[in-house]
Amino acid sequence: MRIGLIGTGRIGAFHAGTLAALPAVDRLVLHDAVEQQARELAGKLGADWAGDLDGLLGSGLDGVVIAAPTAVHDTLIRAAAAAGVPVFCEKPIAATLEATRALLAGPAGSAVPLQVGFQRRFDAGYTALRDAVAAGELGRLHTVRACTADPAPPPAGYLPLSGGIFRDCAVHDFDSVRWVTGREVVEVSATGANRGDPAFAAAGDVDTAVTVLTLDDGTLVSCTATRYNGAGYDVRMEVAGSRSTLATGYDDRAPLRTTAEGQPSSAAPHDGFLSRFHDAYVAEMAAFTEVAAGLRPSPCTGADALAALLIAEAADRSRRTGRPVRIEG
Repeated sequence: MRIGLIGTGRIGAFHAGTLAALPAVDRLVLHDAVEQQARELAGKLGADWAGDLDGLLGSGLDGVVIAAPTAVHDTLIRAAAAAGVPVFCEKPIAATLEATRALLAGPAGSAVPLQVGFQRRFDAGYTALRDAVAAGELGRLHTVRACTADPAPPPAGYLPLSGGIFRDCAVHDFDSVRWVTGREVVEVSATGANRGDPAFAAAGDVDTAVTVLTLDDGTLVSCTATRYNGAGYDVRMEVAGSRSTLATGYDDRAPLRTTAEGQPSSAAPHDGFLSRFHDAYVAEMAAFTEVAAGLRPSPCTGADALAALLIAEAADRSRRTGRPVRIEG
């Protein structure tokens, strides 16, 4: 199998290393707007590189991974679809809600398989939560609690391009809630605060946020997000039902302290998403090779990406207006 990859920054380089090690991938072809960056990474991995997009898409690819900047995601998806090449794209698939809808409504939305990069769907803990819910082990769900906390804020220059904390950070929780529970979100209420770098407020963003979701069966969900969790990268989810409660993210690397005597604190908390979700990212790329080969349907579709984005958009609107927002679809 011959796989292309567009974008050789941090996450792109990580995906490239993963793909190069997968038995299903015979050849990897890299492309980046900064040609030297792609050439150097190709040299390290024993991969090929393409100097332009047409050359990449015309090189007999079985699939392509898009890890380029958000602003060009929809353009690259359309180009790959026109070339008949199955696509994996990091979230979001387009820079705005309108552009996302336009992309999915056009030929690119159905011409080739599209898998979107919500890697928590491949994490063992989140998968166990989903399986327990589906099997009815927890009984009737009543509460879900989700947490995403970055250890330090991103560079100030990134904030105006990020889409804000709900679209950039909490959107992973929004997707996970839908996937784990199998339910849809019908109402969103959110608030936020700025207690750190004034660059967040200058960008119209917040550094800490809380979102309350109401699911279509009445289950209540709280999602917290912050850019200032100095203890370490912290991602957790608890699902509570009438019979039992099950949680993920509370292993010996969770950056938590407890007042209970004799209970140790984490000695080596995760420093970021690549550490916390390393195995999930590998499983995600392996799944894409199966999607590209026609062995399975996409495990995270464009419609899934749109659903998560709609929740993020509603959260941002609720935060700005101070009112709950209904999800209309």
